[in-house]
Order: sequence, then structure tokens, then C-alpha cells
Amino acid sequence: MENIQLSDFAHIVRIPTRWSDLDALGHVNNAKFFTFDEDARLSYFKEQMDKPGFWKEQGMILANISCDFIAQLHHPADLQAGFRVVSIGRSSLKTMAGIFNGSTLVAATRATIVWFDYNNQKSMAVPEDVRQWIRAREKIAPIEG
Repeated sequence: MENIQLSDFAHIVRIPTRWSDLDALGHVNNAKFFTFDEDARLSYFKEQMDKPGFWKEQGMILANISCDFIAQLHHPADLQAGFRVVSIGRSSLKTMAGIFNGSTLVAATRATIVWFDYNNQKSMAVPEDVRQWIRAREKIAPIEG
């Protein structure tokens, strides 16, 4: 796994763990890391989601997601989830979230988001204004192709 640092991310959200996040072993349940990614992802794209027609005419859909579990996580913890767009394709975005407990990386999620035409129920090109908006907010320039 590459060396992921919190400083790689321009967008960081605070996520406190909850008692209900725990599994029978007292760890934060692995399924919760996908929720942490979702919290960071929706926070990252909030400005786009506030546009008229988002979710009705066009928007994004999650095509896949994976998680590398790096360290055990116990409650209580005050997490920081950094989120970034790693690459921009014709109709998709590859994303990453680094989930940190203090300075310790506990998990890294990777996802593919597809820009979607809800009227025609098919993928569409990521709009140029969205591409520019992503470029302007990232510390590490997304790979484009």
C-alpha cells in the first residue's frame, strides 16, 4: 500500500465513532468504514449536490467501493477522514478516502463514481464545470484521461 498521509487531502471531515459502531469484539465494525467514506464523499460533493437538478437530471452514482483495513479501531475515537478525487475519466471519477485516528491511518477506501444522466438512465461525460471544480480543490492534481 502506498504511503497515505492526512496532508494529501484538501477535504477533511471529522467523524466521531459511536457505541453502535462496535462489533462483538469491541472493534469498530468493518462495514462502518463504508459509511465513513460516504460521509466524507457527500461532504466533498455538497456544493455540487446543492445545484438544481442534481439527483433528478444528473449527478453521481457509486459503481464500486473497496476498503483496506490497516489498523484496529476501538471506540471512542475522533476520526479524520480525508477525501480526494484521484482520477477523472470520461464519465467516471476514482476516489480515495484515508481514515485516520490521530496520525494513524486505520483504513483506506477506494471507489469509482459514475456521472449519471437520470433522465436517460445511463452514464454521461463528467461536465467540464465539475472537472474544473475538482481540479481547483485538490492538493494533488487528479490524473486525467
